[in-house]
Amino acid sequence: MSRSPIQNSSTNTSNKSQAASLRRLRQISHLLDNAIPIPGTKYRIGLDPILGLIPGGGDVIGSIFAGYVVFKSAQMGVPQETLVKMAANIVFDTVAGTVPVAGDLLDVAWKANVKNIELLDAHLGSPEQGKKADWLFVAALLLGLMLIVGGVIFLSVMLFGWLFQVITGR
Repeated sequence: MSRSPIQNSSTNTSNKSQAASLRRLRQISHLLDNAIPIPGTKYRIGLDPILGLIPGGGDVIGSIFAGYVVFKSAQMGVPQETLVKMAANIVFDTVAGTVPVAGDLLDVAWKANVKNIELLDAHLGSPEQGKKADWLFVAALLLGLMLIVGGVIFLSVMLFGWLFQVITGR
């Protein structure tokens, strides 16, 4: 049974929309993890570890963009298990990034956004695997991600405030 022109048109529009979303997600991932070549090496870094140098706020900015990748992946039908892996990549990246210097170096190497795009690509290559996430699950996952990131940042600020008091005697 062949599809009507209207069905073919909506399928083509859907495919174009998904291709545009995928292109945008790859651009975001590249910007955050691989945009800047390190001269004299084959290695690249992105804005994510640079943003992470901004106390408190930098990790939030990177996490917002990373959360957007998870949200759009859910719209593309990525299964729950994969979305949880994506969120875990972001949490690890955020938690590790709070450790001064060592965390920033780990942030350069971990590349959570690239890992998440690889997970998305793996799903798009074989979309029949896993249970598609419902919106309640996605909302809970993103809320949990925001709470974890916010908690990590809050604890970091509290720790640095305490260290400042200990060092200065105030």
